[in-house]
Amino acid sequence: MVGIAGPSKDPKTIAGMFDAIAGRYDLLNHVLSGGLDWQWRRRAVRELGLTGNDRVIDLCTGTADLAMAALKARPTGAQQVVGIDFSAEMLRVGQRKVRAAALEGRVPLVRGDAVRLPLGSASADAVMIAFGIRNVVDPLEACREIQRVLRPGGRLAVLEFAMPTAPVMRSLYAWYFRNVLPRVGRLVSRHGDAYDYLPASVGTFFMPAEFGALVRSAGFASVRAVPLTLGIVYLYVATKR
Repeated sequence: MVGIAGPSKDPKTIAGMFDAIAGRYDLLNHVLSGGLDWQWRRRAVRELGLTGNDRVIDLCTGTADLAMAALKARPTGAQQVVGIDFSAEMLRVGQRKVRAAALEGRVPLVRGDAVRLPLGSASADAVMIAFGIRNVVDPLEACREIQRVLRPGGRLAVLEFAMPTAPVMRSLYAWYFRNVLPRVGRLVSRHGDAYDYLPASVGTFFMPAEFGALVRSAGFASVRAVPLTLGIVYLYVATKR
């Protein structure tokens, strides 16, 4: 799939799109995934093997669901999760949720770009990304930045959509993506382009083996690509060399 032209990944365009749908983003996530998004996030957090005293980075944090899931998994200890995203409106929604959960001191949210992380080298124990890496203009550069900010032995967990390989499931999923998801997305979000972008971005993203190779080339070892829910989502897990 390398080299297939996809939708524009211009950072200003993508940030503006997510700004426009921020208020209804969580509702659409839960509805369009049939509630499975919670299970996927919990699995990603488990794979990180957090101790409760880690410094965790939630890249492309959006409205901070994954960041808060990491803290719920280890409610005691001094663990901190720093959420980073380039959409101001998504962060604003996330900040309200963090405040409502009384987690302000443990989930700082920062505006930043995945390819230029505002963090020091070897400053984090774990990095996680849920459904955001395909929106980054240069996924390889983002993975190199993640490798830079992780301490030696630090863990990476990435959740991302994929096209199933089983023929029947692939056909059903493609039909859902082409016909159901854009219509429901437009109806609920009232945004004409965002939920056309989603299937286009998934359809042109790396195949699991290709993305695993990309992560490995950025300086990671023990890279695994784990299919979830019949392969509609993959969990990539890796360790900094």
